[in-house]
Amino acid sequence: MAASMQCKEFPEPESQSGLAAEADLRSVLVTSVLNLEPLDTDLFRGTHHWVPASQRLFGGQIVGQALVAAAKSVREDVQAHSLHCYFVRAGDPKVPVLYQVDRTRDGNSFSVRSVKAIQYGQPIFICQASFQKSQASPLKHQFPMPSVPPPEQLLTHEQLIEKYLRDPNLVEKYRQGLTKMLAREVPIEIKPVNPPDVFHQEPQESRQLFWVRARGYIGPSDMKLHCCVAAYISDYAFLGTALLPHLKYSIRFMVSLDHSMWFHSSFRSDDWMLYECESPWAGDCRGLVHGRLWRRDGVLAVSCAQEGVLRVKENHLQSKM
Repeated sequence: MAASMQCKEFPEPESQSGLAAEADLRSVLVTSVLNLEPLDTDLFRGTHHWVPASQRLFGGQIVGQALVAAAKSVREDVQAHSLHCYFVRAGDPKVPVLYQVDRTRDGNSFSVRSVKAIQYGQPIFICQASFQKSQASPLKHQFPMPSVPPPEQLLTHEQLIEKYLRDPNLVEKYRQGLTKMLAREVPIEIKPVNPPDVFHQEPQESRQLFWVRARGYIGPSDMKLHCCVAAYISDYAFLGTALLPHLKYSIRFMVSLDHSMWFHSSFRSDDWMLYECESPWAGDCRGLVHGRLWRRDGVLAVSCAQEGVLRVKENHLQSKM
């Protein structure tokens, strides 16, 4: 597995090449979501872009913004290699989040930062992020990437919804729900490999794969920024993997408890990556999910893990068709 975190060997993504000169086509994740306002030394303010239907702050946004804050306090010659965080309170989407960075340690090879996200004077999220200076090593191995169709052969999340909406037998209440989903301005693009059967409550394997990338252009120059974007992406639809074997239940409450990431190899978050998600266990109103982000050339770029609270109720509804 490559130890270097440099991106200069990667060409522009084919479908998004030539966008660097178009400022309005730059990813909103760069221009807005992850663009923190400095308030003081190691103190930043973040605002919100997309808020889920739950009206809680999107966990991926908090993780991504916290990593941005940590990255602003380290040397240029180190790159993020891991982060471990806990969600301790629900975030309020009506007010900004303050990020306070503690410079825990700076060593020759590794630097550690602690980040606290604050609202109303209380921490809503705590994070430890570690950065490493690139070091060559003969020890390299990785799992093989799953064999799946390329993204060019698959429909986007929005195209799948439009396909469902064209069905004349779709129940009106679900038609309204899908229409609301279609109107959301999510700053990432997703193409499911095997879209789950959302219209029937049949148990499914606790595994899903989808191609994912940031909308718009980011560019190859800043690997720290691509790691922050990947942190944002990693939380989208992740915990829901644990619910796939239990579709006969309706979600009553679902929230992330903790989130961990390990960055292995350089990548472009504005190019397609395969997100492989699987849930090995659920119980005690909790679910555990593991994830792997693969580059198109088969290189394992990022590994993730998350546990969350899952409270459900028996679903007595019939087919949505």
